[in-house]
Amino acid sequence: MLASAALVAVAPPPTATGAPAAPAAPGVTVEERRLDGDVPRRILDDSGFDGVAPAFAASLRGAGSYGQAERAAVRHGERLWQRAVDRVQGRGPAGGELSRDDDRPLYWARLAMTRELRAWHAGSGLSEAAGTQLLERLESASRGQDSMTGGGAGDRAKGLKRIVVTGFDPFTLDRDIRISNPSGALALALDGTVIRTADGPARVETAVFPVRWGDFADGTVERALRRALPRADLFVTVSQGRVGRIDVERYNGAWRGGFGDNENVSETGLVPVKDPATQPQWTTTTLPYAAIAAAGTGRFPVYDNTSVTEIPAGGTAPVVRPAGPTPGSAARAGGGGDYLSNEIAYRATLLRDRLGLDIPGGHVHTPVLQFGPGNTDPATGTVSDPVFVQNRLDITEQLRTIVRVAAEES
Repeated sequence: MLASAALVAVAPPPTATGAPAAPAAPGVTVEERRLDGDVPRRILDDSGFDGVAPAFAASLRGAGSYGQAERAAVRHGERLWQRAVDRVQGRGPAGGELSRDDDRPLYWARLAMTRELRAWHAGSGLSEAAGTQLLERLESASRGQDSMTGGGAGDRAKGLKRIVVTGFDPFTLDRDIRISNPSGALALALDGTVIRTADGPARVETAVFPVRWGDFADGTVERALRRALPRADLFVTVSQGRVGRIDVERYNGAWRGGFGDNENVSETGLVPVKDPATQPQWTTTTLPYAAIAAAGTGRFPVYDNTSVTEIPAGGTAPVVRPAGPTPGSAARAGGGGDYLSNEIAYRATLLRDRLGLDIPGGHVHTPVLQFGPGNTDPATGTVSDPVFVQNRLDITEQLRTIVRVAAEES
């Protein structure tokens, strides 16, 4: 998830015709408003996920208290996550023409659910704080975060290593609303699976995170990973990066570069964390980067990326450092840029260090997921094509192998 504010303006999302959209109704977010376009509706219809939000709305209509609404949010959120995992992993009916490996039904179905929850809350008489708590419960349940515990004593008894992998929602939807995120597809493909390594089996637990600055500032990463990392033997945060290559990011920087998120919000400045007095400018990967880069994992070349952008000690202007940060410098971009992929890498590795964990962990950027020739124009293109699907499958399998290599070398 490499991005720079200079690459794209933060603008109101277009409608399906490309014309400026009408102002959002009260309580409806920028992300939720995109649901009214043709592409989201087609993705939901073609995956069979179009009935998810109506079923949740019916459950909410029967809720007479906060407790009942909370139980509905958690239950339906967990069902959505498991349904998306099952679909990608080949269990149950495909539910439509869209290929099973697709991460987008989860994203759009969740937004349809949050929109239903906002509408119900508006007439419920519950406080704004209660509505926020309900949304948080729905989000964490439907993203796999509640079930990402890092395993238990049973896994240890079976000799299972425990691996945590995270992905992201689709983003840059105002450029191309058809966009998929291979890191999210990877999370769905790996959740609950066992990878056979040379050192024995390893169980993988996954979650996906929103592309929203505010959620990260509110601690969504730390809440999810604080439970999982102490019981994990390895963690890998994953996002979409550059065209045609995979990067193992060596250094992560404590800086937000301002690129617009999925709510078209821009944030620039130091990454906000608890206890900022002890906040480092840089954190580093503990993944076996050399072994990963040297292994023949798939069709895309893999790089140990050491480049960062810093303001040197005593300096005032940013400088690119191909070999990593220099002592006393201030971060302006990690190897993974200055967007939320860099930030999840920074937060996860900082949490590792603050918890005193001696485990391998860090960030990997996937290649950009590209549509096939003749299907690159979002105004005229289809929501999927054979090249698009094959690219996503190839990225997923190569990242699965990279996770295996990391487990074997750790």
